[in-house]
Amino acid sequence: MNASSRARAGRREWLALVVLTLAVLLLAVDGTVLALAVPAITADLKPTAVQVLWAGDIYSLVLAGLLVTMGNVADRVGRKRLLLIGSVGFGIASVLAAFAPNPEMLILARVLLGLFGATIMPSTLSILRNLFEDPQQRAKAIAVWSAGATGGAAVGPLVGGALLENFWWGSVFLINVPVMVLVVVGGLVLLPESKNPAGKSIDVTSAVLSVLTIVPVVYAIKHLAGHGFDLSVAASAVVGIGAGVLFTSRQRRLDNPLVDVSLFRVPAFAGAVAAQTIAVFGFIGLLFFFSQYLQLVRGLGPLHAGLVELPATLASIAVIAIAGTALTVLGRGRAIAISMIVSAAGLALLAVAEAAPGYWLLCAALAICGLGAGVSMTLSTDAVVGAVPKERAGAASSVSETAYELGVALGIAVLGSLHIALYRANLDLPAGLPEQARAAFDESLATGIGYAAQAGEELAAVTRAGQHAFVEGMQATSLIAAVLLLTAAAVAWRVIPSTKEQEAVHDRHS
Repeated sequence: MNASSRARAGRREWLALVVLTLAVLLLAVDGTVLALAVPAITADLKPTAVQVLWAGDIYSLVLAGLLVTMGNVADRVGRKRLLLIGSVGFGIASVLAAFAPNPEMLILARVLLGLFGATIMPSTLSILRNLFEDPQQRAKAIAVWSAGATGGAAVGPLVGGALLENFWWGSVFLINVPVMVLVVVGGLVLLPESKNPAGKSIDVTSAVLSVLTIVPVVYAIKHLAGHGFDLSVAASAVVGIGAGVLFTSRQRRLDNPLVDVSLFRVPAFAGAVAAQTIAVFGFIGLLFFFSQYLQLVRGLGPLHAGLVELPATLASIAVIAIAGTALTVLGRGRAIAISMIVSAAGLALLAVAEAAPGYWLLCAALAICGLGAGVSMTLSTDAVVGAVPKERAGAASSVSETAYELGVALGIAVLGSLHIALYRANLDLPAGLPEQARAAFDESLATGIGYAAQAGEELAAVTRAGQHAFVEGMQATSLIAAVLLLTAAAVAWRVIPSTKEQEAVHDRHS
C-alpha cells in the first residue's frame, strides 16, 4: 500500500502530461489538417489526385514505418532527449512544407515531418508510462493523451479552416512552429529523462525490414486505385509481405528484438492492437475526404467546414469522462467492442446524412464516430502500455503508436483510394464535353471544379455530375468502413478479456 502511494503522481507529473499531450495533439493535427487545404493546394500547386493522396498519406506512412525503430532508440538514448531533438526538427520541416513551391517539395517536406514525428511520438507515451505507475492514474493519463490524439485529428480541419479563411495554405504548417517551441521549453523544465538501463544496440536489419513491411504495401494499394493493376503493384505487395515475414521471423530469434512478438500471443495485447488500428482506420480515413466533401459538394468555406466537423472533436474529448466508467461497467473487451459498434453506427448514419439537406444529421453522425473511436483508442492503448514492464515502455508504446499511425496511413490510402475509384466509376459526364474538361473531372472533383472556374465555360451540369459521383463514392466508402468496424468489434468481443477494471487493478497489486 505504501509502495502504491509513493508511486502516485503529483502536480509536476500532471503538468508534464500537458506537455506530452500538446506534442501528440500537434502530431495528430498534422495528420488531418492537410485535408481541408486540398482545394487551395490543388489550385496553387496543381497536383494530380495521386499526389494529393501521397501528400496526405506520406506523413503517417513514414511515422508508421519508423515508430518501432524510434521507440527502441528512445529506450536506448533517452526518451526526453529524442523528444526534444524531434520537436526542433519538426518545427524546421514545418517551415519547409509551408513554403513548398511544387507538389514534389510538399511531399518531401511531409516525409521529413513524419521522420521527426516518429522521434516524438514513442517518447510521449513511454514517458507517460514512467510518470504514472499507479494503474488508475495511468488510465486517466492515457485518456488525456488519447483525447489529444483523436481530438487533434478531429480539430485539424477546424484549425486549418480558421487559418485558410485568412491566410494562404502554408499557414496550416507554420502554426506548428510556436507550438513546438512550447513543447521544447516545457519539456526542458518538466520532463524527466528515462531510458532502458539494459538497452542494447538497435538491430539495423530489423529496422530496415520494419519500413519495408509497411511502405510497399500501402504503395501497392494507392497505385492500384490510381492507375490500376500493373507489375509495380504486384512487386510492391510481394516485397511488403515478404519483408513482414522476414521481420517477424527475425524478431523471434533476437535476444533484444525491436518488437517482442511473443506479446501478440496475449489475447488482450493482440486484440487491442488490432482494435486500435481499425478504429483509427475508419475515423481518420473518413475525415480525410469528408473535409473535401464539405467544400466541394456543400460549398462551405474552410472555416465553416471545420466548424461542421467540431462535434467529432468534442466527442473525442468527452472520452476522458466516460472511458473509465465504460471499463468499470463493461470490462475491457466488451467496452472496446461496443465503442467500435458505436463508430460503425456513426459511419452508417453519415452515409445517409451526406445526401440529406442541412447539417444536423452530419454533426450527429460525426459526434457518434468521434465518441466511439476515442473510447476504443483509449482503452486499447491502456491495454498495450500496461502489458509490459516500464523499462520496455518505449518499445511497447511504439507498437501502440504504430497501430495508430498505420490506421491513419491505411485509412487514407485504402478508403481514399477506394473513394477515388468509386467516384470515377459513378462519374457520368455528358457527351460532347471537351477532352480537357473530361480529363480534369476524371482526375478529381477538386481538379474539375478548378478547371471549370478557370475555363469560364458553362459547366454547371458537369459540376453537378461530379458532385453526385463524389457523394455516391463517399456513401459506399462509409458503409464499407462501417462493416469493417463491425467485424473488428466481433473479434474484440471474443478475443479481448472483459475482466472488470476493479478486479484487474486488485490483481495487479496483489
